Amino acid sequence: MTATSVEAARDSGLLRLATAGSVDDGKSTLVGRLLYDSKSVLADQIEAVEAASRARGYEQADLALLTDGLRAEREQGITIDVAYRYFATGSRRFILADTPGHVQYTRNMVTGASTAHLAVILIDARHGVVAQTRQHTAVAALLRIPHVVLAVNKMDLVGFDQDRFAEIDEAFRRLATSLGIADVLSIPLSALRGDNVVDASTEMPWYTGPTLLQHLEQVGIDDDLTALPARLPVQYVMPGDGSLAGQLVAGELRVGQDVLVMPEGRPAVITDIHCLGTATTYARAGMCVSVRLDGAGEGRRGDMIVSTLQPPAATRQMTATVCHVAERRLAEGARVLVQHQTRVVEGKVTSIVDRLDLATLEHTANSEALRVNDIATVVVDLDEPIAADPYRLIRATGSLLIIDPRDGATLSAGLVGPAFR
Repeated sequence: MTATSVEAARDSGLLRLATAGSVDDGKSTLVGRLLYDSKSVLADQIEAVEAASRARGYEQADLALLTDGLRAEREQGITIDVAYRYFATGSRRFILADTPGHVQYTRNMVTGASTAHLAVILIDARHGVVAQTRQHTAVAALLRIPHVVLAVNKMDLVGFDQDRFAEIDEAFRRLATSLGIADVLSIPLSALRGDNVVDASTEMPWYTGPTLLQHLEQVGIDDDLTALPARLPVQYVMPGDGSLAGQLVAGELRVGQDVLVMPEGRPAVITDIHCLGTATTYARAGMCVSVRLDGAGEGRRGDMIVSTLQPPAATRQMTATVCHVAERRLAEGARVLVQHQTRVVEGKVTSIVDRLDLATLEHTANSEALRVNDIATVVVDLDEPIAADPYRLIRATGSLLIIDPRDGATLSAGLVGPAFR
């Protein structure tokens, strides 16, 4: 495999973005407008939306219908689940996670935005920064989403007033700074009319920045996972030669490289790498590969091949920030399964340290059983070691799931390490 073909295997032009906003802020209309004006909607989809709009008595097509996910949502006129949209322009490809605005669906935003490069947080220009804005921004900070766009929508309803926009921008930047978010761009727009979504608004000449789509096309993605230490979770062992196969989630590997097999830390040397059935001397993050090792003994699913520089620590006690996603509660003393990449081990929740109050953004000591949508810091004692990285360093190997061993139901999604402080 040549360097050119290796480069082609990497999806560097893809931007993952997530949208979040309070109920009735116009988020579905914004996403629909973005898809419609960027010509990312098929003709039959447009016809279906126009027909549905007429049936509801609307004079114009309701672009919010383009983003409807579940049939129940369409009937109720709300969005309750994460809907993923795929679209492309001449400059970039996109995966958009349209997350629900209701506070009771915080868990959906956490799961939908967990891999995002950029978050679009919507605000109604009439209302400004509200409680749900703080909650959505806190989740974006918790997930360490590197770029945030504040979309100040419904500017037409405040007369396209520059002072109102500046007031909201200032308030949001104070919030973002307090949460450690450094990269914020505020855009005044009207999703209903299309102002500053794809095309520049003629009603707001005082705004000289990019439109939403222009920014999405141009924003730099510091997503060079190859700069990180190598991490290859072993998904399965190849029959015959015993090669270890999986997706390289961070870093790069080369034939002849010294590595460690975690969690035991067994030293080995890479003697062979295959990608897509072809021998290669080099692999980088994002590629699915199989590697043959010399010196580590027999490998197994759940192992992780890592570089000798900055290896993850193997631990039997893990502190994690979790979002509880299940209706059933999770209490101290509960036996659980912890899934970290391809490794699953048994353990016990020994402590619920505190909770993040999304209304005040303060941590409060509270050891009561976790309820759905709670965000909390927990400590889990593990029966076997796990080699994990702090989420702030490597997302892929800093994420985990807490599972009910009785039926395999996911209870909580977790980030290794404490939340932002």
